[in-house]
Amino acid sequence: MFDLVAKHKRLLQVFLAILIIPPFAFWGIDSYQRNGTQANEVASVDGSRITEQEFTEQLRGQLERMRSLLGRNFDASVFDRPELREDVLEGLIGQRLLMTQLSKSKMAVTDDAIRELITATPAFQEDGKFSRARYEEALRAERTSPLAFEAKLRSDMMMQQLASGLAEAGISSRTNALQWGMLRGEQREVAVVSLTADAFAREIKPTPDELKAYYDANKAEFEVPEQVKVEYALFNADSLLASEPVTPEEVKAWYESNRAQFEDKEERQASHILIGVKPGASAADKEKARAKAEDILAQVKKTLASFADLAKKNSEDPGSGSKGGDLGYFGRGMMVKPFEDAVFAMKPGDSPGLIESEFGFHIIRLAGVKAGKTKPFEAVRGDIEKELRKQRAGKKFAESAETFSNLVYEQSDSLKPAAERFKLALRDGGWVTRARAGIAELNNPRILSALFGDDAIKNKRNTEAVEVSSGVIVAARVLEHKPAAIRAFDEVRADVEKRVVQKQGVVRAQKVGEERLAQLNKGETPQGLAFSPARVISRDNAQGMPPDLLIAVFRADKSKLPAYAGLSLPSGYAIVRISKVTDAKLDEAKEKSLQTELGRENGSREMQAYLASLRASAKVEINKAALEKKPQQ
Repeated sequence: MFDLVAKHKRLLQVFLAILIIPPFAFWGIDSYQRNGTQANEVASVDGSRITEQEFTEQLRGQLERMRSLLGRNFDASVFDRPELREDVLEGLIGQRLLMTQLSKSKMAVTDDAIRELITATPAFQEDGKFSRARYEEALRAERTSPLAFEAKLRSDMMMQQLASGLAEAGISSRTNALQWGMLRGEQREVAVVSLTADAFAREIKPTPDELKAYYDANKAEFEVPEQVKVEYALFNADSLLASEPVTPEEVKAWYESNRAQFEDKEERQASHILIGVKPGASAADKEKARAKAEDILAQVKKTLASFADLAKKNSEDPGSGSKGGDLGYFGRGMMVKPFEDAVFAMKPGDSPGLIESEFGFHIIRLAGVKAGKTKPFEAVRGDIEKELRKQRAGKKFAESAETFSNLVYEQSDSLKPAAERFKLALRDGGWVTRARAGIAELNNPRILSALFGDDAIKNKRNTEAVEVSSGVIVAARVLEHKPAAIRAFDEVRADVEKRVVQKQGVVRAQKVGEERLAQLNKGETPQGLAFSPARVISRDNAQGMPPDLLIAVFRADKSKLPAYAGLSLPSGYAIVRISKVTDAKLDEAKEKSLQTELGRENGSREMQAYLASLRASAKVEINKAALEKKPQQ
C-alpha cells in the first residue's frame, strides 16, 4: 500500500479536492443527458460535450479554493478575466482529449489499486484506519455515490498513468545537464548604481505648451470613472436568528440529553517506572524483566520517597524517566488500556503496583486526582439557546433565501420589502466604480456588472440577489449615478506638471546613464557615481534584482573584470559593476539530480506537445457566447 500511496501522492492531493467541488462538476454531462435535460455547450471535443454547467462549476471550484486560501485578500474580479476563463476551458478540453485516448488504449486500473488508494486516504480514515462509514458519509454529503466516485477515481488514475509515462520519457544528456547546471550555479559579485528621474527633477522646467500637449494626448489619465452610489441588503443564516424562537423547556431538554458535552472528565496524575520488553522477546527475557521490576517495586514499597530517584536510575521511558517518572495529569483514552485501567482503579494512598502492558512492566504510583464535574445549566443556558437558534436558522436558510431573492426581483423598485420581511438593515455601499467597490460584499463581478447595467441605472431596479460567498446573499440598488468625466486642465495642472517632469526626468536619466556606462567601458571613472555595497547573485538567487537587469548582468563579458552592464528602467537607468565571477561546482550527485530535473522538464514539454497534437487532430468547437457568460457565483 505504501508504494501505491507514494506513487500517487499528487493524485491524492487532487483526490481530496474532488470532494470540495460539487459532484455535477464531474458527473453533470452524463447525468443531465440521462435525465433528458439539455444544457448549453461551452465546447465540444470530437462530439463530446463540455456543458456550461460543467465549466461553471469548475470555475466556481477554483474560485472557492482561492477564496478560502487568500481570505480578505481575495479579489473575485480576477475570475471574470477572459484569459483565466479560457485557461479553465483549455484544461477541460485537455482532460477530454486524454480521456478519449485512454478509451482507445489498453491502460487499466485494477479494483485492488482503487481499493488501496481509497483506504490509504486520510479523509476516509478514523484513528489511522479506513472507515467505510466515514467514506460513505463524505460521498453522501457531496451527493454522489461510491460507484460514480470510484469510476471518476479510476479515470483519474488512468490519466495519471498516461501523463506520468510521457513525463518520465523526457531524456536529457549528461552534457546538457552539466552545461545547464554550470549556468544556473554561476555566481557574480555585483554593485549597482541607479540614476532616477528624481535626481534631474530640479533641472526640468516644462513650458505651458508642453503641459497642455501632454494633457491633450493623455486625457484618459485624468478621467474620473463612472460611479454609482449604492445601498444593499445582506442576507445570511444569521439574519434568521432573531426570528427563531427557542423555549426554556427546549433548552433544558437539550442540556439533559447532551450533558456529556458539559462534563470536565476526571483526570489523574501518575508516575511510573518502566522496565521495557521488546516486541517478540523470549519467555526468558520477559521473566528477567519481570524479576527486575518486582525487585524495584520492593524497594519502592520500603521507602515510597525513593520512587523518583529509582525512576531516574531505572526507568526505560525516555520521556518521563528524567522527571522521576511523572506523567502529569491525563484522562481516559490517553494511555494504553492496561495502564489506564490500573491508574483509574487505584485510590489515593494505595501502594504502588506492577502492571504489564505491550511496552513491558510498569511500577505505578498514583500522585493526584482531579474529580470530574459538570457545568451547571445556568452557566451554559445562553450558549445552548444560541446554538439551537443557529441550527434552526441554518435549516431554514435555503427556503428563506429563495423568498428573499423573489422579493428582490418581484418588488424591484425597492429593497425595503425584502429588508422588512427579514428584519434586515439596509446598508450604505458608498460610491462604486465598474472596477471595484470599497465594500467586500459588493466587490463581486456579477454585482458590479449589474450595478452598471441599464436595469439598475436607467430603470432604477434592484440587482438580482447574488451569492457572493458560501451562505451570503447580496442584493443592491443604485441611489445616484455619476457618468465618467474628464477633469478640466486647470483643475489638474499641478498633476500634469508632475507627470511631465517625471517623464522628462526618466529620459534625462537614461541618456546620462548610457553616457556613464560608455565612460566606464572605456576605463574612465565618471564623477558622482556611488555604487551600492557588493552582493553575490546567481540566476537562481537574484536577490531582488529585476529580471531584465539580471539578464543584462549575465550577458556581460566576464573575461575582463570589472565588467559593466546597463539597462533602461521605467524609473530611469541602472548600471551594474561585475567585480568577481565564481564558477559552479557540481559533484556527481548534483549532476545526476540536474539531469533528472532537466529530463522531467523535457518530459513536461513532451506532454504539452502530445496534447497539442491531439488538439490539432481533434474537432474542437468553442461557444464564445457561453464562454464569456458571467459565472453564477
